[in-house]
Amino acid sequence: MPRLLMMEGNTAEKRARGAALKVRSSSEIYLLAVKAHFPELEVDVVNAADPAPVGAIPHGRMLADYDGIIITGSSLHAYDPEFAVTNQIAMVKEAGALGKPMFGSCWGLQIAVMAAGGRVEYSAKGREVGIARKITLNEAGRAHPMFRAKPPVFDATCIHYDEVTRMPEGATLLASNAHSKVQAAVVPLGKSDVWAVQYHPEFDLAQLVQLYTLYADDMIAQGFFADTAALEAYVKTLSALVAKPDDAGLAWQLGVDEDVLDDHIRNAEIIAWIETQVLAKAA
Repeated sequence: MPRLLMMEGNTAEKRARGAALKVRSSSEIYLLAVKAHFPELEVDVVNAADPAPVGAIPHGRMLADYDGIIITGSSLHAYDPEFAVTNQIAMVKEAGALGKPMFGSCWGLQIAVMAAGGRVEYSAKGREVGIARKITLNEAGRAHPMFRAKPPVFDATCIHYDEVTRMPEGATLLASNAHSKVQAAVVPLGKSDVWAVQYHPEFDLAQLVQLYTLYADDMIAQGFFADTAALEAYVKTLSALVAKPDDAGLAWQLGVDEDVLDDHIRNAEIIAWIETQVLAKAA
């Protein structure tokens, strides 16, 4: 059976803070998304932002032992010269040199771009959070197998401050929206191509509820909500939709439909990558 390695992007300190607030870690929510469609897959998690032994690959394995690598999200900045960042970039480069298939969300796109010689910076438009609206596939995106189950224009769950501002040589842009030009791309790295998106196809709506809890002060300070009462009212409606996902009225109030609510469509990029880049190659 194929085995995946999932790179948790956040530090132990950040994971502990999230756990105290009952917020699932990046790897926990990603593992749920993968196992929902591929329960038979073996998946290990490496805390790549931490030094060994916490950050060691489990069971004494090495990158060469895996059939594919998934790079989760992170609150780190891909351009910061600290170990938590540079260690993850080095691991991605090593996986590329080995020719390992890779898929990345948000942080995963950003460190793949940095590893390949591109640039990531703080977005001039600030944070994109909750739902990334009207992500539009270009011609290359419409033809790419990553998006075979996606409509040409779709919304997606997201949260990010930073964005790709210069693509590395040989990279292929697949999708954009009004907030960020690079919403999806294929990034060549060593002997591999990294399939990567700026949004979070692994997120469910419950994860957004948790993120609004984790970043409540920021959400108010940055003007997404006027005050705590407004944020709590929105989260209450969102939580009600989590409990009743077929409630058309709640979905209408929040401006979401099947591209966010249907996990086969929301997770379509992950499913396509596993089917074509992992299972097919391991057969």
